[in-house]
Amino acid sequence: MGRVRIRPHPGLFTRLLTTSLLVAVCAVAATAWLTVAGTTGAIHDQQGRSLDDDTRVYDALIAYAATHTDWGGVQDLVGGLAARTGRAITVTTPDRTRVAGSEEGVRLPYRPTALVDPLRMDPVLSDAGPIDQRAVGPFLLSAEDREELRRRADRIARCLRGEDVTVRFTTLPSGRPTMRPDPGLNGRLVCDALGLRKPLRSEGPPLDQVNELATECMRQQGRDGLMVWADFSWTLHGKGPENSDRAARDCVSEARRKQLSAYVSPPVLLFVGDHDSRTASAFRLSTANTLRIAGAAGLVVAVAAALTALVGGRLVRPLRALISAAEHPANVAVRVPVTTRDEIGRLSAAFNDLADRRESLERQRKSLVSDVAHELRTPLTNMRGWLEAGQDGLTPVDQDLVALLLEEAVLLQHIIDDLRDLAAADAHGLVLHREPLYVQDLLEQVVAGHRGTAGSAGVTLRIEVAADLVADADRVRLRQVIGNLVSNAIRHTPGGGRVVVRAREEGGVLVVEVADSGDGIEPADLEHVFDRFWRADRSRSRHTGGSGLGLAIVRKLTEAHGGSVCAASTLGAGSVFTVRLPQT
Repeated sequence: MGRVRIRPHPGLFTRLLTTSLLVAVCAVAATAWLTVAGTTGAIHDQQGRSLDDDTRVYDALIAYAATHTDWGGVQDLVGGLAARTGRAITVTTPDRTRVAGSEEGVRLPYRPTALVDPLRMDPVLSDAGPIDQRAVGPFLLSAEDREELRRRADRIARCLRGEDVTVRFTTLPSGRPTMRPDPGLNGRLVCDALGLRKPLRSEGPPLDQVNELATECMRQQGRDGLMVWADFSWTLHGKGPENSDRAARDCVSEARRKQLSAYVSPPVLLFVGDHDSRTASAFRLSTANTLRIAGAAGLVVAVAAALTALVGGRLVRPLRALISAAEHPANVAVRVPVTTRDEIGRLSAAFNDLADRRESLERQRKSLVSDVAHELRTPLTNMRGWLEAGQDGLTPVDQDLVALLLEEAVLLQHIIDDLRDLAAADAHGLVLHREPLYVQDLLEQVVAGHRGTAGSAGVTLRIEVAADLVADADRVRLRQVIGNLVSNAIRHTPGGGRVVVRAREEGGVLVVEVADSGDGIEPADLEHVFDRFWRADRSRSRHTGGSGLGLAIVRKLTEAHGGSVCAASTLGAGSVFTVRLPQT
C-alpha cells in the first residue's frame, strides 16, 4: 500500500496573522474605551493628589511662619517644596507682591490656593484649630521649666494609676505636657489632676497679658471675665472649668492672636499650580484628540501586521524544516538546525534527540541480534559437533558424551531463560509477588546454593546480616538478583579470595551489598557492566562462564521493585555491587 502524502496545511501563518490582528484591534478598542472611561477617574485622582500637595505645601509654610517673624529666608523652602511635589509654588503679600516662588514670570490665577497665617488656620487644609500650635511666642519653655513640668506630670500619672484612671500625655511645641484623661475623670478632682494647667513663673507675665485681653473681650460683650490656664484652657468666673462656650473660645483665640502677632510672620497668599497649564487638555476628547486616537489605532494595527508577518515567517520556517525531516524514510535519521531557544527550538532539539535515540536503538537492536546469535551458536555448534562425531563413530556414545551434551543444553536453556526474563521486563510484564521475608534466611539459601562453586574455586563465601531484618519483596526475584551478583562475584574472584554478602536497612530502604576481593573493574567499564552481553574480557571468552545477561537481569528486576543497583570498584582491591529496594 502506497503512503498517502499529506500536503502541508497553509493556514498556520494565516491563522497567526488573523489572530494577531484581532488581538491588536481588540487592544486598540479596549485602550480607547479605557481612555474615555478612565478620564473621569484620572481627573479625580489628579485632584486628590493636588489637594495632598497643597496640604503638604501649606503645612510647611505655616510651620515656617509660626517660627519666624518675616519671610526673608523662605525661598529655599519654596524651591525644595516645588522640587518634591512637582508643582509651581508662588508666595505673595496680600496685595500680590511676590515674596518667593519656584518659577519666574508665572501668571497668577485670580484666586489664591490659601492664606498662609499661623494665627488663622485654613479649616480646609488643616484641622489643627484656629491657631497653629507651633506659634508659641513668649511661651517657649526653657530646659529647666520642661524638666519641672515633666516631674509634675509623672507625679500626677502615678497617682492616677492608683485611682485606676487612664491618662495620656502629649507635649506641645512650647515644651508643656498636656493631659488627656478618659471620660471617667470628668468631675473627679483627684491627685491634683488640674495642677498641670498651672503656669510656671516664666509663663506668668505672658499669660497675664492673655487674660487681660480675653477678659476685656468678654466684658465688651457684656459677659463676666474668665481665667486662662497655661494650656490655654479657660474657666469662666463663677463657674467650673468650661471650654465649650463659643464666645469665650473666640475671645481667648483673639487674645492670643494679638499677643503672638509680633512673633510670627505676616500673612501671605499661597499659589500652587501646575508647571504646564496645558496638561489638563489631554483629557478632553475633542475632535483633534479623537482623530489622534484613531490615527494611533491605525498605526498600532499596521505595526501589529508587520511584526506578525515577520515573526510568523520566522516561526513557520523551523516548523517546515521539522516537517521535511519527519517525512524522510524511517531508516534515515535527519537532524534539523536549532536556531532559537524558544518552544520551537526546544522542539527541534527534542526531534534531534529522538533521532539520536532511534539510531542508538537501531545499533542496539543489531548488536543484540548479533550477540544472541553468537551466544546461541556456541552451545549449538558444540552439541552438533559431538553428535556428528558420535554418528560417525569418531567418539563413543557413552555417559560422558551425554553429560557433555546435557551441560551444553543446560547452558542453552539458561541463555533462553535469561532472554525471556529480559523480554518480560522490557514489556513491563514481570509480575511481582511481594511478601514479608526474613533477609537472613534468603541470603543463607543463596550462599548454600553457591557454596559448592565457591569451594571448588577456592573462594570464601560468607554473609553479614541482622537476624531480625525483614523485607517486603518478591522472594524468587530477589533471590535471583542476589544469586546473579554472587555468581558473578565468584567467577571474578581468584583462589584464596572472599565474597561477602551484607544486608541492612537505611531509612526505610533495604540495602544489599555483594563485595568481592577480585581484580576490580576498569573505571571506563563501570558504566557498561549492566549492559547485555557485555564482558570485561574483550575476546568474549567463556572461560569465566556466564551468558553475559546476568547483570542486565539484576538491573531489570531491581527496577521492577522500584529500586536501583550500582557498582563501585577499585583496581586490585575488588568490586562492590549495591542493590537498594524501597520498603514503603
